[in-house]
Amino acid sequence: MSSEMNFFGRNTSVFKTCCHTHSTVSDAFFTPEQVLDFYGKNGYDAVFMTDHRTTQDVTSYKKPANLSVYSGIEVHPAGPRGINWHILALGVPHPFPGTFASGQEAVDAINAAGGLAYAAHPYWCGYTSAEVMTLKNIAGIEVYNTSCRYIGKEYNMHTWDEMLDAGQLTYALAVDDTHHSHDLFRGWTMICAGENTQDALINALRNGEFYSTMGPEITSLSFENGIFKAEFSPCESVVLVAKRSYGKCHCAPGYPLITSYELATAAEFDVSDLPPGSFVRLQLQDAQGRYAWSNPVQI
Repeated sequence: MSSEMNFFGRNTSVFKTCCHTHSTVSDAFFTPEQVLDFYGKNGYDAVFMTDHRTTQDVTSYKKPANLSVYSGIEVHPAGPRGINWHILALGVPHPFPGTFASGQEAVDAINAAGGLAYAAHPYWCGYTSAEVMTLKNIAGIEVYNTSCRYIGKEYNMHTWDEMLDAGQLTYALAVDDTHHSHDLFRGWTMICAGENTQDALINALRNGEFYSTMGPEITSLSFENGIFKAEFSPCESVVLVAKRSYGKCHCAPGYPLITSYELATAAEFDVSDLPPGSFVRLQLQDAQGRYAWSNPVQI
């Protein structure tokens, strides 16, 4: 069931969405219907089925009544330095081609079909930010990928910020990339949309109208007259990441240095002193070490 938030002055429904998962259709251990049952019974509103190199007729699957399921795919054309691209496509029709001669050909085909293309787990793949930026007109990257955590390469904030520093407005998803039971329910995307339909979710993703999380919930975001404000579930680290060496810290363990420490549930940042052309993005961490990320706002 969707939640609600104030997204930059607009009260909207927010749909908890799994944007990257696999099944026995490709290389995972669960059937598509098992995957949908897992997510439907654990509070998700929508799932994009993104098996490797093939789409599925998602309308044919039995699923929980509260869950919507949409079409996607992960494709693997040849990439830089002999590394195959892992390009996540959301909202493409079924059937859709599973092979492409190049990463750019794949991105162009995904966009032409009305879908969105993301560079999946760039750290795990070994891509540099410069290599990711050779893919023109991608929608974004994955900032967090659960299935990459087992070799310590689940986070992609560094790649994300390098792209933003270079002037490429990039949005970022948090995903499970489910293959095994230990991949379930650790990263998801909260999409601000008027309704739970593929068109509405894709349009919101295209416009950056979402946040990504491993647990913390964001209930309000605003930016007006140089002031960035946010409200959220209790967190011990609240920072506003900005261009290069710039940024703001609201709180972090040991900062400010005080004898008693309380978790924060709201923050206000004056960013009027940041350089023109900068971006800011909210980054939260709760007491369990779980992150949440807003998308960047240009100032």
